[in-house]
Amino acid sequence: MPVAAIPAGDPFEALGDPNRREILRLLGEGDKAVSELAEAMPISRPAVSRHLRLLRHAGLVTEQAEGTRRIYHLHEQGLQAVQTYLERVWGDVAIRFRLLADNTEEGTDK
Repeated sequence: MPVAAIPAGDPFEALGDPNRREILRLLGEGDKAVSELAEAMPISRPAVSRHLRLLRHAGLVTEQAEGTRRIYHLHEQGLQAVQTYLERVWGDVAIRFRLLADNTEEGTDK
């Protein structure tokens, strides 16, 4: 059973690092162990572990023990929360833009 910690970190802060975004992209292709992630990245295995710890604390990944290995998975609830937030923010922006566009006179030269 995956270990899902209560998010203590800010998912947007976690997403601010390109290595962590790459880890999420790789996990989007399927569950992976730390060693598999480290092989696919230009950073050390300990660095990958630190990034995974931060992503786990932000609620974006979970881990599952398989023998001596830890297998990491995307945490759907954490990612869904980020997506919902972005859709709400960008949805509001899109609505305001449409209102502005609909209420702007075309062909006026000033």
